[in-house]
Amino acid sequence: MRIATFNVNGIRAAQRRGFEEWLADRRPDVVAIQEMRARASAVPPGVFGEYHLAYDEGELAGRNGVAVLTRCAPLAIRTWSGVALVQRPGETHTETVELDPVPLARGLGEFANEGRYLEVDLAEAPITVVSMYLPKGGLPAHLQKPGRMREAPDGGARYDRKMRFLSAFARQLTRARRTARARGRELLVMGDLNIAHTRHDVRNWRRSNQVEGYLPEEREWFDSILSPRTLVDVVRRQHPDVDGPYSWWSWLGQSFVNDVGWRIDYHLATPRLAGAVVAAGTDRDPAADRRMSDHAPVVVDYAF
Repeated sequence: MRIATFNVNGIRAAQRRGFEEWLADRRPDVVAIQEMRARASAVPPGVFGEYHLAYDEGELAGRNGVAVLTRCAPLAIRTWSGVALVQRPGETHTETVELDPVPLARGLGEFANEGRYLEVDLAEAPITVVSMYLPKGGLPAHLQKPGRMREAPDGGARYDRKMRFLSAFARQLTRARRTARARGRELLVMGDLNIAHTRHDVRNWRRSNQVEGYLPEEREWFDSILSPRTLVDVVRRQHPDVDGPYSWWSWLGQSFVNDVGWRIDYHLATPRLAGAVVAAGTDRDPAADRRMSDHAPVVVDYAF
C-alpha cells in the first residue's frame, strides 16, 4: 500500500500548482491532507478524482482543515468535532454528516472544532489512519524580543496553548493506539506536527534552539510519544543518522533551492506496521517555481 501525507497549504492553491497531476502520477492508496483551508462548499469539484473523501473543515474560516482520501470506501470515520463531509467519487454535495463521537482526553475540548484531527478505518487493510494538524505555537514569554519577531509579542499565549495541546494529545494518542489494538488494527498517525524532532530534522539546528518548532520542551514531548513498543517514526527508521529528508521550506529567499528545510511532516506507525515499510521519503518538487505547497508530500510504501 502506498500511503502519503501532504500539507497542501490551501487545496485551491495546490490544485492550481499541480496537485491533481501529482495524485494521478503517484497513485497513493491513501492520502492524509492538512490545511485544506476551504469550506466544504469551496472544495474544487473533481480535485480528488476517483477517491473517497472524508473532511473536517473546522470552524476557523480559511485555516486548518484535515482530510483523508481513500481508494476504497472507509469502514468508519471519526473526528473530534463529531461531523465531517463525506463524499464518494463524483459526488459534489457539501452537507456534513454526524459521526460517532470520539471520547476526548482531558484538555482537548478547546481544540475539538478547529479541524485538526480525522481518522478512518481502512476497508482494505486492518489499519486506522489519522490525519493530524498540530498547532504551530509560539515562543515562551522569556524568549520574546520585540523588534526581532515577525509576529507581535503575546506574552507566551501561543506557546502555552501549544503546550496544553501537546499534554492532552499525548493522552489521546495512547487512547487511540489502545483502541486500534482492541479492534485488531494497526494505527498510523500522519500529518504536520509542527515540530522538528532531532538535529537531523532541521538544517540550521544550532540556530533553531530558540525557535518555535524546535524548542527543547517540544522535542522532549516528541521523545515521549515514540518507542519501539508504541509508535515509530518510519521515515527516520528508513533514513537513520542523515539530515532530512526535509518536508517544509520557507517561501522566502533561497530556502528551497539551498535545501534549508525542516522535517515536520510524519508517519508514526505502530511497530508491526512500521516493520512493513519498504520505501519512504518526500516528493520534493523539481524546482522552486513548481512547488505545490511550502510542504512536500511524505510518501511511504507498506508491504502490509
